[in-house]
Amino acid sequence: MLKPASVHIKNKRASFDYELSDRFIAGMQLFGTEIKSIREGKAGLSDAYCIFDGAELWVRNMHVSEYKFGSFSNHEIRRDRKLLLNKRELQKLQRATRETGYTIIPTLLFINEKGLAKLEIALARGKKNYDKRQTLKEKEDKRYMDRAMKA
Repeated sequence: MLKPASVHIKNKRASFDYELSDRFIAGMQLFGTEIKSIREGKAGLSDAYCIFDGAELWVRNMHVSEYKFGSFSNHEIRRDRKLLLNKRELQKLQRATRETGYTIIPTLLFINEKGLAKLEIALARGKKNYDKRQTLKEKEDKRYMDRAMKA
């Protein structure tokens, strides 16, 4: 049996721009050429966000490159993709987004052990500029301490 390729596409801007709280793992409704492109690692989450349309959760602006062997049946690069969560998780997310300041951000796109594409989403609140500076300072201090311990 073939082992699926380990694909882990991160949204590096998410932890810098947002304060992440609850995390959920969601399946995605994809076309055949989309999953093949994701397995090659040709996807991006930098501008992606999630919205509710009725009782369904959709990820918008997620970039999945065209599959190089796809012909006329290739997919659109930045189409809306439906996320698959159970009803309880959807209701929890919908309640949280009604509160001011909360949004849903995709943080990680990966292929699980069964070969299915999964998207880790997080409930997030935007950071202010001074919060971002504090995060950078903490990261710099940690890096300095690690270097001091090695020396």
